[in-house]
Amino acid sequence: FSEFGGPLHHRPAEDLAFAVARFIQKGGSFVNYYMYHGGTNFGRTAGGPFITTSYDYDAPIDEYGLIRQPKYGHLKELHRAIKMCERALVSADPIVTSLGDLQQAYMYTSESGDCAAFLSNYDTKSAARVLFNNMHYNLPPWSISILPDCRNAVFNTAKVGVQTSQMQMLPTNSETFLWESYDEDPSSLDYSSAITADGLLEQINVTRDASDYLWYITSVDIGSSESFLHGGELPTLIVQSTGHAVHVFINGQLSGSAFGTRQNRRFTYTGKVNLRAGTNKIALLSVAVGLPNVGGHYETWNTGILGPVALHGLDQGKWDLSRQKWTYQVGLKGEAMDLVSPNGFSSVEWMAASLVAQKPEPLRWHKAYFNAPEGDEPLALDMESMGKGQIWINGQSIGRYWTAYAHGDCNGCNYAGTFRPPKCQLGCGQPTQRWYHVPRSWLKPTQNLLVLFEELGGDPTRISLVKRSVSSICADVTEYHPNIKNWQIESYGKAQQFRRPKVHLRCSPGQSISFIKFASFGTPLGTCGSYQQGPCHAPASYAIVEKKCVGKQRCVVTIANSNFGQDPCPNVLKRLSVEAVCAPISSTTAQPNWGG
Repeated sequence: FSEFGGPLHHRPAEDLAFAVARFIQKGGSFVNYYMYHGGTNFGRTAGGPFITTSYDYDAPIDEYGLIRQPKYGHLKELHRAIKMCERALVSADPIVTSLGDLQQAYMYTSESGDCAAFLSNYDTKSAARVLFNNMHYNLPPWSISILPDCRNAVFNTAKVGVQTSQMQMLPTNSETFLWESYDEDPSSLDYSSAITADGLLEQINVTRDASDYLWYITSVDIGSSESFLHGGELPTLIVQSTGHAVHVFINGQLSGSAFGTRQNRRFTYTGKVNLRAGTNKIALLSVAVGLPNVGGHYETWNTGILGPVALHGLDQGKWDLSRQKWTYQVGLKGEAMDLVSPNGFSSVEWMAASLVAQKPEPLRWHKAYFNAPEGDEPLALDMESMGKGQIWINGQSIGRYWTAYAHGDCNGCNYAGTFRPPKCQLGCGQPTQRWYHVPRSWLKPTQNLLVLFEELGGDPTRISLVKRSVSSICADVTEYHPNIKNWQIESYGKAQQFRRPKVHLRCSPGQSISFIKFASFGTPLGTCGSYQQGPCHAPASYAIVEKKCVGKQRCVVTIANSNFGQDPCPNVLKRLSVEAVCAPISSTTAQPNWGG
């Protein structure tokens, strides 16, 4: 799961394909991908607690409904290869033979002569050359080759032949937001719907999940002779909470905040408090960040402030406030007044942003109107400049937001070896979630109402509406890449003329390849976004790829010496690496045809 303050998790396509192929080779017949299509926890549906609003999950189809390459294409080829083995797979149990210390063959045969084999290499460090049916096969580390006729390898889980698409969030040309704001004043709470009780109550029992927010309010009387009023050290307030966040207000002023995490929902707020002689109002805004939905006996987990709550450093020593009278107010004033509703005629005086003091204020509502951007790319709000809160569009909540920075171990990613959540973490030092999905189906052509509630502060003038699209595409394929087209039913089990593999490049609909950033047939180095020429390079590489691809939505380049003038380095395994930039089609460059 992605949690606020944690890194994003990436499961490499090579390992995912390996896990599925390994299950099928052992006789598995049904695979459930969790998730195959990512999504969004709109409203307050994110659980956990602390699970992000985005439920993208690094899935083959992402949160925005766009294809994530290479994962989607690699799995598609895997499924196709498994489907080719179907008749043999459903006819018998496999015969397992050892091909080496960490290598095995699983062979399926049917009475009607069908034969399919899976050749696996469990070595996480080294490739293996194995002999099966009197033929040699090269298996990369931690990989499985699929042979639908027990002879021709049409797929290997670690050899990715499909393109990689790099996504970007681009500014929409929509106007800047004109903000108005309204302050949720903690010193003027409406007590008409409040309840009073001796001691501290569990939050969800009081709110019944009608709101994420519950005020815990009490007062303390400070005598005028207290030392801290005469130059002594300020007293300290300690608040123990069972979750999930708390904002501490003393006499209507924010004194500090504290947060738990998914691993440690319980936390303690400790802070100096500026009390005055006489009666002081202590108002603790306890915030839930999702209902518990996974874990042992999670129905018994508590939320809210169950204490102790105590003042330390007064002349009398420690003053425990836990058992005194507390007043409870469910939700925010702005929620009760339905500030988020587009047809609410509330009597609220919204202030134009130009009139509001520009320093960030806690507990502030912001609203603006905007028109739907042109085009059909998925949309999102960039919330990097804000703190923590919730967003509504035309009265519907697109979810909680929280610009919590990710802590984790983002030190590279090797696909080989059993996948565990600590592997392949991304995004350390960045906000766990910066962009929040705005479904186009929720928008009207004009006058869409955007409302947000900000708990901490933040600068709404830097919020922007962005669109998600493919920025660049890469492919990196060797000249002997296993190829499903190399094997037809008619040539079942016979060697046949080798068909050269091809690089397929494809931009999103409405885009075309505007220029080729990198192209090299030979021994190029690096990965998508950072390719560089290696010791062997065919000089014609750029010209060939440009001729076949520029100006087209999709193109195909065959990996063959004859295509690149001559063999740039005989007797060396060559590859073709390409990085191309996708850009929106201008009406002059649109070309539906594509090269071969």
